[in-house]
Amino acid sequence: MIAGVCAGIARRFGWNPTIVRVVAVASIFIPGPQVLAYLIGWVAIPNERQEA
Repeated sequence: MIAGVCAGIARRFGWNPTIVRVVAVASIFIPGPQVLAYLIGWVAIPNERQEA
Protein backbone atom coordinates (compact mmCIF):
# COMPACT_ATOMS: atom_id res chain seq x y z
CA MET A 1 0.00 0.00 0.00
CA ILE A 2 3.05 2.24 0.31
CA ALA A 3 4.11 2.29 -3.32
CA GLY A 4 1.70 -0.16 -4.96
CA VAL A 5 4.38 -2.77 -5.63
CA CYS A 6 2.42 -5.68 -4.15
CA ALA A 7 -0.78 -4.56 -5.86
CA GLY A 8 1.07 -4.27 -9.18
CA ILE A 9 2.53 -7.76 -8.84
CA ALA A 10 -0.88 -9.15 -7.84
CA ARG A 11 -2.61 -7.45 -10.78
CA ARG A 12 0.03 -8.69 -13.23
CA PHE A 13 -0.35 -12.34 -12.19
CA GLY A 14 -4.06 -12.28 -11.30
CA TRP A 15 -3.47 -12.90 -7.58
CA ASN A 16 -5.20 -11.47 -4.54
CA PRO A 17 -3.32 -8.29 -3.44
CA THR A 18 -3.89 -9.07 0.25
CA ILE A 19 -2.13 -12.41 -0.06
CA VAL A 20 0.80 -10.81 -1.88
CA ARG A 21 1.07 -8.16 0.86
CA VAL A 22 0.99 -10.79 3.63
CA VAL A 23 3.70 -12.82 1.89
CA ALA A 24 5.82 -9.67 1.40
CA VAL A 25 5.56 -8.75 5.08
CA ALA A 26 6.25 -12.34 6.19
CA SER A 27 9.32 -12.48 3.94
CA ILE A 28 10.92 -9.65 5.93
CA PHE A 29 11.66 -12.23 8.64
CA ILE A 30 13.66 -14.39 6.21
CA PRO A 31 17.26 -13.29 5.59
CA GLY A 32 17.67 -11.80 2.14
CA PRO A 33 17.33 -8.69 0.00
CA GLN A 34 13.53 -8.29 0.24
CA VAL A 35 13.65 -4.59 1.07
CA LEU A 36 16.05 -3.96 -1.80
CA ALA A 37 13.76 -5.92 -4.15
CA TYR A 38 10.77 -3.84 -2.98
CA LEU A 39 12.68 -0.60 -3.65
CA ILE A 40 13.66 -1.83 -7.13
CA GLY A 41 10.02 -2.75 -7.78
CA TRP A 42 8.96 0.71 -6.63
CA VAL A 43 11.18 2.25 -9.29
CA ALA A 44 10.64 -0.34 -12.03
CA ILE A 45 6.85 -0.89 -11.90
CA PRO A 46 5.06 1.91 -13.74
CA ASN A 47 2.45 3.99 -11.94
CA GLU A 48 -1.17 3.36 -12.79
CA ARG A 49 -2.68 6.37 -14.52
CA GLN A 50 -5.81 7.55 -12.80
CA GLU A 51 -8.48 9.09 -14.96
CA ALA A 52 -10.46 12.02 -13.63
